[in-house]
Amino acid sequence: MTWSRHADVMTSARRLLVDPDTSGFYHCISRCVRRAWLCGIDPYDGKSYEHRRGWVEQRLLELADIFAVGVYAYAVMSNHVHVVLRIDPALAASWPDQEVAMRWVRLFPATVNGEVDVPACRVKEQTLLGNADRLSVCRQRLGSLAWFMKALNEPIARRANREDACTGRFWEGRYKCQALLDEAAVLTCMSYVDLNPIRAGLAENLEASAHTTAARRIEAVRSNPLNARLPLSSINTTIVSDYLPITTEDYLDLIDWTARLSRGDKRGRVDSTEPPVLHKLGLSEQQWHQQMLGTETRYWRAIGSARSLIEKAAAIGQFWLKGIGSAQLLMRRQSA
Repeated sequence: MTWSRHADVMTSARRLLVDPDTSGFYHCISRCVRRAWLCGIDPYDGKSYEHRRGWVEQRLLELADIFAVGVYAYAVMSNHVHVVLRIDPALAASWPDQEVAMRWVRLFPATVNGEVDVPACRVKEQTLLGNADRLSVCRQRLGSLAWFMKALNEPIARRANREDACTGRFWEGRYKCQALLDEAAVLTCMSYVDLNPIRAGLAENLEASAHTTAARRIEAVRSNPLNARLPLSSINTTIVSDYLPITTEDYLDLIDWTARLSRGDKRGRVDSTEPPVLHKLGLSEQQWHQQMLGTETRYWRAIGSARSLIEKAAAIGQFWLKGIGSAQLLMRRQSA
């Protein structure tokens, strides 16, 4: 076996990280291969693939209404997609059989010549209701992170391959997955995802960050100002999900403040006072900023406090997880 400086970077079974029977937050990243462009303009040939952003966003929203999964943040970039979500297997377990069958057939409808055949879908639902073993499998999959990502990535890959008139892989073999172990980890990761277009220089501000949850939340507040005072939750409100310890308005202010910290030319436009929610989370400005920016570099399989990372390492049978050292260093700096 080839030695690796970080043991947790080596490929390992996803089941060690994601407990299929327990709810939890995760950050997933799918990247394209073969110099493929998911969206944007390919600098090699100047061809625009911008329309594909809509494909991904539409598919995400469709799946959010089918699976027992809460979507908290996403960003569709030029050659990769970020998603922060919470799986809820217990919710899927509570659904009546009829609802499980209906949701599964929505996911895999009967079609004729590429069009949904409604009568055939009804027959498919009844057939599924008559097969208890198959229904149990479908129920488990509707609360599965792996099946959610499969249902997101495979149709996009097939559609892109048809458009490119080619075959083969469109995505990397495995999507990257990070467990988010506490509320601070969830909020820093959501901020990291929502701010991707600004950090990449694709947008000047949150409003211009197309195909992100930040833009969707801003639009929801503009359409109904009362939404600003609601507790921050998943964008698919049909799913009963965890509420985070912050309102939608405070979250948008927090990521706007974070964006201006990341861009020195914007700092003078706002008060540099730390948002109050940082104190609620027990984080300083430095801790917040470094954990947010270190989402993909300082951490690997999980993000959280030093203690939560140590506990997660023990739970999956490891002595160490990348990120424990960074978390401990941030704590020492905070106490110094």
